Amino acid sequence: MSDIETLRRLLATCKTIAVVGLSGDWYRPSYFAAKYLQEHGYRIVPVNPKYPEILGEKSYASLAEAAAGCGARIDMVDCFRKSADIEPIAREAVAIGASCLWQQLGVTNQAADRLAREAGLDSVMDRCVKIEHGRLFGGLGWAGVNTRVISAKRPRHLPY
Repeated sequence: MSDIETLRRLLATCKTIAVVGLSGDWYRPSYFAAKYLQEHGYRIVPVNPKYPEILGEKSYASLAEAAAGCGARIDMVDCFRKSADIEPIAREAVAIGASCLWQQLGVTNQAADRLAREAGLDSVMDRCVKIEHGRLFGGLGWAGVNTRVISAKRPRHLPY
């Protein structure tokens, strides 16, 4: 579900985010999205076997390895992978006890979404965590950007 209240709740409560497919290359979207989140108080757990470390955090080969080695509960699994690759990631997210499966912009795997929801996870598809954070908490509306949020009130809680 992608309504504003659900997105606000997820961004306020999911503090440790495993980013599957996080690139170590500064110019990749996954890198600057993760860096933004890290700068806003989130703990980023990179999941990419290609790199030993990304953004100052140890990188893991799989979600199971990340859950065992990072020393914290993984709240959200943020997927920067092709849609066809998401279903096994959703199974791993369920297995490690994550509370949210988040499929990035352009990523929509209905079977993974169904699997996550049936296991009790929140599931978001085709949205960017960085963009949603900026839209709902980062003050984009104050800069004149149409955030599609109509409210005279500030959010009740900020995630940082």
